[in-house]
Amino acid sequence: MCVGVPAKVINIEEERALVDVMGAKMIVGILFVPDVTLNQYVLIHAGQAMAIIDEEDANESMKEWRDLLDVIDRDLL
Repeated sequence: MCVGVPAKVINIEEERALVDVMGAKMIVGILFVPDVTLNQYVLIHAGQAMAIIDEEDANESMKEWRDLLDVIDRDLL
């Protein structure tokens, strides 16, 4: 099973993009999504953008990630 994390594209340079992953910025490959444009959302897995997703799906996924992280933080305290 693969887990994709949503990210917003904030800069594109050749075959790489700078993305915002829930406030953290990172460089990812865009080989699998060559038509991606600024401000679109992508699913990231293993340092690669795997698919372009719409903003509504990205926001829903980010909410689920935040909820999961909140549970983990609560259980560790």
